[in-house]
Amino acid sequence: MSHSLPKVLLVDDDTAMLRLLAKWLEAGGFDVRRAADGYQAMAMIEADCPAILVTDWEMPQFDGLDLCRWVRAQNLPNYVYTIFLTVRCGSQDIVRGLEAGADDFVKKPIDRDELLARMRSGTRVMELERRLCTAANTDTLTSLANRRTLFDQFSREWPRSVRHHVPLSCVMLDIDFFKKINDTYGHPVGDEVIRQVGAALTAGVRSSDTPARYGGEEFCVLMPETTEEQAVQWAERMRLRLGILRIATGEKELTISASFGVAQRLPDTASAEQLIDWADQALVVAKRSGRDRVVPYTALNQKLQLENTENDPAAILRGVPARTVMTTLVAPLRQDDTVGSASNYFLRFRINSAPVVDATGQLVGVLSEKDVMAIMLGRDWWSTKIKDVMKKNVVCYEEETPALAVYEFLCRVTIRGAVIVKQGRPTGVITRSSLLRYFMNALAVNRVGGVTHDLDAAEAALSSFAHADCPRKRISQTVRALADEISDLNQRMAGDSDDLIPCVVGGGSRIQELVNDLLAISRYANELRDRAGDDDRDPSPFGDPAPMQQGAAALLAAMQLAEQG
Repeated sequence: MSHSLPKVLLVDDDTAMLRLLAKWLEAGGFDVRRAADGYQAMAMIEADCPAILVTDWEMPQFDGLDLCRWVRAQNLPNYVYTIFLTVRCGSQDIVRGLEAGADDFVKKPIDRDELLARMRSGTRVMELERRLCTAANTDTLTSLANRRTLFDQFSREWPRSVRHHVPLSCVMLDIDFFKKINDTYGHPVGDEVIRQVGAALTAGVRSSDTPARYGGEEFCVLMPETTEEQAVQWAERMRLRLGILRIATGEKELTISASFGVAQRLPDTASAEQLIDWADQALVVAKRSGRDRVVPYTALNQKLQLENTENDPAAILRGVPARTVMTTLVAPLRQDDTVGSASNYFLRFRINSAPVVDATGQLVGVLSEKDVMAIMLGRDWWSTKIKDVMKKNVVCYEEETPALAVYEFLCRVTIRGAVIVKQGRPTGVITRSSLLRYFMNALAVNRVGGVTHDLDAAEAALSSFAHADCPRKRISQTVRALADEISDLNQRMAGDSDDLIPCVVGGGSRIQELVNDLLAISRYANELRDRAGDDDRDPSPFGDPAPMQQGAAALLAAMQLAEQG
């Protein structure tokens, strides 16, 4: 809204009155536009929202009262101060007008001085509203939009992007080593760094973009009608622009750098929060992989291309789907359950986090011990609903995603694990621990030296018959034996037996022996293949990944059965 020429929309079906009122208002210093009826006024308000609306009450088809109600129902960029021109002066009419959303009335016949006085009164109100909106919607240090305004803008651009199938991208950026800047040069210099970054963003974006200070030294830029590739190009230009900034620190000049994460809305992107989370994940990778760089979110989902060189440990995960490596869920948490039940769940199964599902079984969030601890000092915290505490942004992969992609992601970011889903329903988790276990078991199956020594006895005991039967058949038999052992242990624990401890110790010992048998039997898969005359085998000590994956997969299947029990 202009301070010297406030925008006014004048609406009246009487063309002579419209010309006269426009002449008065323009002479009074207002920027006046004219509409001949309510429908034309609606189109003009949507195209360019005015500060003040002056409308006749009595108009055909769509009168001033209807127009005022419509204005109040819209999500407009600013409040529209509305003045009715009317011959209706009765108290009931005034009440109807006020309830429709009117701010003031000018009775007919219209007095020029009274009209201008009421317009100036409305201008003062709008100026106060502008100041309050500025204070509420902008960051005081940078004059950028704040987080609330950013999400308001998302709420406008998101449905437009979905409806018209136009791209929408988000860029998260973070000033590198900002804490060190504050600690070395003091907070005034840190504030100046943030101000200059904000000024660079303001100067470097289009009028349709929304740069915002997201918090601390972190910024977010909403870029409508922009693909991820285009947003990456913009981020690279901004990265170079920030690199040449010079901030005075007394006798020296300080140079800075920033890291960027970029993400684009996809057809299945659930919300603005998820899009920002994707950009933030890419930003984390940019920070963890050296800083002063731009990382697109799509790069996190690309399969890591490693050369198939000799002694390549990546052979263990190459071609393995995530469902093979994941730890199968005992049961997910439900969003309408209480935090108290989730706490017991964590203690019972000795885990520190779990996915959360809705009533249909679809993944909606994740809850961790840290989330529970954050509310533990509150009154009746145990009765709080999980959905009120859980994190809604969940890193998840489909079951068929290459495990190597999940491994790469967990190596780059601080996130401890990812949820594995099948058609939106969580089926397992892959953590650093589950990846480490899979690696170690695969190495043990392939007799890599220095990994494990407790399989020799099991291998020696099985050597008399392992060559007589197909290893696949022996693996199948052992897995069934494991399942029977676990079922028996379940039945014993469900009973009223007094010898619970011996039962658990005995069952656990037999399960451990069967697991060792599985590893030992799996070793013969490679050996029988070698005896078949496969001279073209990989000279790598990791060997052909296929039998290795079969043995490790069978082992994990048995261990997951144990976890479910």
